[in-house]
Amino acid sequence: ATKVFLQRDYSHGTACRFQTKFPPELENKIDRGIFDQTVNTINSILDDAEKVGVQSYIEGCLGCLTAYLIYSCIQTQYARNLKRLTEYITEQNQTVFVPRGLMITHPMERGLRVVSFTPYD
Repeated sequence: ATKVFLQRDYSHGTACRFQTKFPPELENKIDRGIFDQTVNTINSILDDAEKVGVQSYIEGCLGCLTAYLIYSCIQTQYARNLKRLTEYITEQNQTVFVPRGLMITHPMERGLRVVSFTPYD
């Protein structure tokens, strides 16, 4: 069995998203519905991390005003969402993928370039 990689999807710009097309290599290993839900949730969490709003604006301003010392006291919106992504991938691996002989590798381990599904024995 080989690793399966989901590449970044740049069809909607440079936001960090991954392709949602079901890889034929995962046929008979994982249900398409589970695959779709997992990838869409990963994409949704990354969308939340990169969302620009009042909160991220205030975080940036406070960072500049405090010479970035504030970041030793608070977690940024991006960091909170990456932690949420780590928890989600860990939970999915434990409950869904490892019992089916697969394991998702966190996209941060590959520089947010790919999500990989690795055979797990």
